[in-house]
Amino acid sequence: MAAPGKSSPRWTRRVSPEVLIAAAEQRAEGRLKRSMSLTQLTALGLGSVIGTGIFFILGTAVPQSGPGVILSFVIAGVTAGLASLCFAELASAIPVSGSSYTYVYCIFGEGAAVAVAWCLLLEYGLSAAAISVSWGMYLNDFTSSVFGFTFPQALVSSPSEGGILNLPAMVLVGLCTLLLIRGTSTSATVNFIMVIAKVAVLVMFVAVAFTAFDSGNLHPFAPHGMAGINAATASIFFAYIGFDTISTGSEEVKNPQRNIPLAIIIALVIVTTLYVLVAVAAVGAASLTDFDRYNATNQAVLSAVLNEATGTHVWGSVLAATAVISIFSVVLVGLYGQTRIMYSMSRDGLLPRAFRRVNTGTSTPISNTVMVGAAVAVVAGFVPLTTLADLTSMGTLVAFGIVCLGVIVFRRQRPDITRPFRVPLYPVTPLIGVLFCAFLITQLSNVVFIAFGCTMLLAAIIYLVHGRKNSTLATSSQGDTTTADSEKVQ
Repeated sequence: MAAPGKSSPRWTRRVSPEVLIAAAEQRAEGRLKRSMSLTQLTALGLGSVIGTGIFFILGTAVPQSGPGVILSFVIAGVTAGLASLCFAELASAIPVSGSSYTYVYCIFGEGAAVAVAWCLLLEYGLSAAAISVSWGMYLNDFTSSVFGFTFPQALVSSPSEGGILNLPAMVLVGLCTLLLIRGTSTSATVNFIMVIAKVAVLVMFVAVAFTAFDSGNLHPFAPHGMAGINAATASIFFAYIGFDTISTGSEEVKNPQRNIPLAIIIALVIVTTLYVLVAVAAVGAASLTDFDRYNATNQAVLSAVLNEATGTHVWGSVLAATAVISIFSVVLVGLYGQTRIMYSMSRDGLLPRAFRRVNTGTSTPISNTVMVGAAVAVVAGFVPLTTLADLTSMGTLVAFGIVCLGVIVFRRQRPDITRPFRVPLYPVTPLIGVLFCAFLITQLSNVVFIAFGCTMLLAAIIYLVHGRKNSTLATSSQGDTTTADSEKVQ
C-alpha cells in the first residue's frame, strides 16, 4: 500500500504493513528477542487486566448501580470483547510491536497514529500510576491484620488528599522498573507466577463469599435505574484495561500471527467469567449499606466482605496479601506496554532516539524504561486515584473505538493482505464495538473531557514541533516506509 503522494497533508501519511513486518524480522542490531510463548503471552494479558479493576473498582461501582453492577460488568465485558476481536484481526495481519498505534499508522495515517499513541500513554502510564496509588490501601490492610501496623496517612495520600505523597506507590513503580530492566522473559516468568496466585485467590473469594450469599441483598437490583448501571459501566471499564498489552510486544512473541489473537481471546474469556462470578458473590454476601460503609471507612472492599462473611480476618488477610501481589503484576505490565509504545514511536521518528536504544545485555530499552518509570512514579506519588482512573478510561475507550473502525477501513484498503484471524460477523461486530465505546465515553464527566482535550492539544503541539519533521516517513526517500532501526548500546 502506497502512502499518500507529496501533495497530501503530512498527517495523512501511512506506513506499509509489509515494510514494518520485514523490518521487524530483518533488523540485525538492537532487535527485541522473541522469547514469549502463548502461555506467557496469555498470562501477560491476565496479569494486566486482573488487578485493581476487580479489587478496587467494585467498591466504587456498587454504590452507583447497586446489585446491577453485575449487569455493568457484563456490558463492559461485551465492549472489551468486541474490541478484542478487532485487535486480534489487526494483530494477525500486522504482527509488529506497537498495538493500536501501529495499526492506526497503517490504516489512517500519521496524525491519527499520534493521537492514538497519546491515548495509549494515558492507558498504560496513568493506569500504572492509578493502580500503584491503590497499592498502599491493600498493603495497609495486610500489615494491619497480620502485624498490627499501618503506614502514616501522610505517606500514603497525595497532597490533594491531605497527605505529603504516596510513598508505597512510588516504591512499587521503582521495583517494577528494575524488573523490566532485567529483561522481558524474566518479567514474563514472574508475571505468570503472580497470575496463577491471584486467579486462585479470586476463586477462593467466590467460594467463601457464596457461603454467606443472601438473595435479599440483590433487591432492589438497580436502585438508581439504568442511569446508575450505565455510570458504573463507564467506571468498571477500567477493570478491563490491559488486554491490548498482549499486542504491544509482537516483536518479542514466538509465532505472533497465531499466538497474539489466541492470547487476546483466551484472556478476555477468563477475565469476564471471573469478574461476573466475583460480582455476584460480592453483592450477594454484602448489602448496599455495607458497601457504603466500606467506602466511608476506606476499607479494601473484597477483604472486608470476606472478614464479615466468615467472622475472621484469616481469609481477608490472604486476599489482601494476594491483592498486593496482583497490583504489582498489573503495574509491571502497564509499564511494559508504555515503554513498548514509546519504543515504536521512537522507531518511527516521532520521539527522540533515546526511547529506541536497546541494551545488548538484556535486549531491553533501558533508557526508555528508566524515563517512563521515573515519570510514572512522580504521578503516582502526587496525583489522586480518581483523577487518574477516569482519564485512563477515556483514553482507552477512544483508542478501542478507533481500532474497531480500523478493521472496517483496513478490509477495504487491503483486501489482499493475509489475515490468519478474521472478526466474525463482519462488519456488524466492529460497528457494534464502535457504538459501545462511544456510548461509554458519553457516561464520563465533563472534567474528564476537558482533561482529555488538553492532552490531545499537547500531543498536537509536540507533533507539530518535533514529529512532523523528524518522522521517518518525512525523512525517507520513499513515502511508504518507516524502518528506523533500534540503536544498539552496551
